[in-house]
Order: sequence, then C-alpha cells, then structure tokens
Amino acid sequence: MTHKEFLPSVYTKPVTDGKVTYKAPSNIALVKYWGKKSNQIPANPSISFTLDACATTTTISYSRVEEKGNDFSFELLFEGKPKPDFRPKIEAFFNRVEDYLPFLKEYHLKIETSNSFPHSSGIASSASGMSALALGLMHIEKQLDPDIKADFFIQKASFLARLGSGSACRSIEGDLVQWGSHKGIPGSSDLYAIKYPFEVHGVFHEYQDTILLVDKGQKQVSSTVGHNLMHGHPYAEQRFDQAHENIEKLNEIFKEGNLNAFIHIVESEALTLHAMMMTSMPYFILMKPNTLKIIKKIWSFRASSNTHLCFTLDAGANVHVLYPKGEKEKVQQFIKDELVAYCENGQYICDKLGFGAKRLLP
Repeated sequence: MTHKEFLPSVYTKPVTDGKVTYKAPSNIALVKYWGKKSNQIPANPSISFTLDACATTTTISYSRVEEKGNDFSFELLFEGKPKPDFRPKIEAFFNRVEDYLPFLKEYHLKIETSNSFPHSSGIASSASGMSALALGLMHIEKQLDPDIKADFFIQKASFLARLGSGSACRSIEGDLVQWGSHKGIPGSSDLYAIKYPFEVHGVFHEYQDTILLVDKGQKQVSSTVGHNLMHGHPYAEQRFDQAHENIEKLNEIFKEGNLNAFIHIVESEALTLHAMMMTSMPYFILMKPNTLKIIKKIWSFRASSNTHLCFTLDAGANVHVLYPKGEKEKVQQFIKDELVAYCENGQYICDKLGFGAKRLLP
C-alpha cells in the first residue's frame, strides 16, 4: 500500500456531534527502532511486545463548528487539567494527518486524556497517547463513512498513530507487533504496523514485564533528537543491517520457544541502542549507575537460578525486566529482594503482554 490509499473518499453521512473513548497500551520494543527518514518512516524494522496495564485512556468529544476555520479547534485536558505544553505536539500531529482526515477543521474537539502510569516515568506515553488519539479520530471518520471496513480501520489508525509518534503504530494491536518493511515478513510496511504473522510458541504469549523506575526525571535527550543523530552516524548502516538480521533470527526463536536465544537478542538490542547514543555526535550516556547495577544483578541471578529473566531498555535509564509467566513467582521475589532498592523511591510497575487497544463504551 501507499500513503495515497489512506486518503478518504467523499464522506457520505453528516455527523453533528458525538463522543468516543479509547484505551491504548504502551509497548516495549524487542528489536529497536532507532533512526528515521522524513514523514516518520523508520530507518529499520522493529518488533515489540504490547503491554497491558501501562495505557492511556483518551476521550474525544466532537461537535461540528458553524464555519470551517483556518486553524484546528481543540482543547486538551491531561488528567483533568489543561496542559498547554502538550498543544504544540497535537497541532503538529493534526497538520501531518489533515490530508488523511480532512474533517478535522470542521469540528471542535475536546480531548481528555490520562495515563495509568506516572507521567515522565520512562514508559512510552507518546506511543499509548498517540495511538488512543488516532483511534478516536478514526471513530469519527467511520461515523462520516460507515463503509470503512474493520481491517482498514485498524490499518489506518496505525498509519495515523505513526505520524504522531513512530512507535505508536505498534500500540494499536497486540500481543506481538512488527513495524517496518522486512523482506522475510509478508505484509510488513514502513507505513503501519502489523500483527506478527508467523507461529509463536505459547511461552511468549504470557510474558511478564516489570518496569523498574530508576530515574523518573526529564529525558536527557528527546526521542526526536536521538533519532536524528543516526543521520551520518558512523555505525548507522551496520546497525540497520543488524536489526534486519535479528528479526530474521527471531522467526525461529519465536516458533521454537528458545528462551536462551531470545535473551541474547533482546539484551544485545537494548545495549546496541545505548551504544548508538554513546557513539553519536553529540553523544549521550542515558543509563544511570543503578541501571548498570540492576543489569549485573539480573545476569548473576539468571546464572545462579537457572531462570530466563532478561532486561531491555528504552532510550533512558529505566529497566524492563522480561520473564516467562511460569517463573513469575521466583522472579518477582528476586525483584523485591534485590532490585527495588535501585529504583527511585522504590517505585516499579508490574505489567504483562496485552492484546491491543480497546474502545470503552459509556
């Protein structure tokens, strides 16, 4: 598909007002997306676990304006209060998607949003937030064009979410989602994410994720700046090739349930992401001392306990501890006994794999 296929035809049904609520989860990448081209096109494919508890709930109340204006008409409430510093990102998103949602300037939108996790806690709130917003906007479009089919609804929602935040396109569905064109994955696209199309061993369908909040402060470097640092990076092409190769390796790993091989790829991907940041210009060290202490503790416990927990990281200091459901009791006791001490104010979040966004009925 090309982006032109997401341009709508003439709307057939007049709609004056309405209200819709979506709850969309965050996700954690196993093979990392780092580096992008124009229009939020990824420089390499990625694959992620969709989360369950870490989610954004967004309600859009929409009402037709008397006369279409030159600007977007919207108000934004975050956890019940105005959030002026969110407006520029929403306006930029609306400008990107207006061609695909030409009704936007014909309505006043009241956007009310909240997270199930602490803001600035290192969870990918842009992924959950933009996917929830995209789904709400697609609901409005479906009211205007009732002929929109369910599959296309999901596909276009992912396409739109990507234009708000790249990783948001992976938060529409679950539990294992792939984004970015890859020669070995049929149906894969740079424009939207797809559910992983191959056989997956049952052990991976019930994976757990405990998120250790090492540092809840402001990001040292924004994701946008970080992605842009891949332009001209001395190791960029090798990194992009590595991502393709790791996704190919995961095909057999997912099929066979090979946990040891899974661990090697996931941890290598996490460290590679940070290595790219440390070798960019300018360069950044995003891990904190406690991040490294946690990693060493995980390695030591895994060796001594014969368990299969592993870590992954986003572009920050916090640690996602991934492990099979069958080892939940043992691993969570280890986390409480050994790792919580390294979290800011002892804070951590227990999550697991989820199955994508849901519409919440009034």
